[in-house]
Amino acid sequence: MASEAAGQGRRPGVLRRLADSDLFWSFRRSPVTVAAAAVTLLLVLGAVLAPVVAPHNPYDLASLNLLDARNPPAWDESGDWSFPLGTDDQGRDVLSSILYGMRLSLFVGGASVLLALALGVGLGLLAGYAGGWVDMLIMRIADVQLSFPAILVALLVDGVARSLLPHERQGDTALYVVTLAIASSIWVQFARTVRGSTLVERSKEYVQAARIIGVHPVAIAWRHVLPNALGPVLVIATINLALAILTEASLSFLGLGLPATQPSLGTLIRIGDGFIFSGEWRWILLYPAIALAGLTLAINLLGDWLRDALNPKLR
Repeated sequence: MASEAAGQGRRPGVLRRLADSDLFWSFRRSPVTVAAAAVTLLLVLGAVLAPVVAPHNPYDLASLNLLDARNPPAWDESGDWSFPLGTDDQGRDVLSSILYGMRLSLFVGGASVLLALALGVGLGLLAGYAGGWVDMLIMRIADVQLSFPAILVALLVDGVARSLLPHERQGDTALYVVTLAIASSIWVQFARTVRGSTLVERSKEYVQAARIIGVHPVAIAWRHVLPNALGPVLVIATINLALAILTEASLSFLGLGLPATQPSLGTLIRIGDGFIFSGEWRWILLYPAIALAGLTLAINLLGDWLRDALNPKLR
């Protein structure tokens, strides 16, 4: 008993196993990936802690002053350190608007990816395990949707949803409508990937053994088949997070995303686009665009690394 207790005490913990894993070794061997992870962590923390770290609250209309509108960044001769990156045409602090806007962009991106993952994984498992006409129906729907760009599908779903809602409710439900529209445009990639993995796994011996002993098909698909398809799904989710953020920014830039009272990064870029021919574009437009580009680039780099790290052929 004492020897067993000593052996258990010498077992490495979770952090030790993680540090010794191939995944962490691949991570620390790539300076680009480490830098991308640091940038992503910094931006996400800034967005999550926006009410604490932001100099101002851009949603507090009582604190806005039009006399502060179009102030240049603090390092400019006429700048004010109360507004480090300057102000927009409404007197809102650009830095605070970026932090709060990034918060909304990350929420919409993350929620839409989770919704698309749940829908795509469920339909992919059903199509791959059931086969027959169920598989044919789901895959033909996926093929039809793949023939259209994701932004067009998102525009269609967004337009239909808005037409069904009362006009006075559109502002309150805009966040959920945009999330649903983006999720509807990216679920196909999850479904096709999981279907392919399910077709491979369902013919293996452990699945056949589970069938023989009477395990329910839903339990086989959920407990045995799905875990073997999570690696590719995780990679697709990471890459689609950046795509979802860009899609939301595109919808907001076109005026079909979040309202001006809830400015995301896309809304901030649309506002700054009105100053493209004036000197104010240097901070009203440029800084939100840099934040959006930096966030999506960092997430894409992490997704590329994760795809290579989980590929056994590249180990």
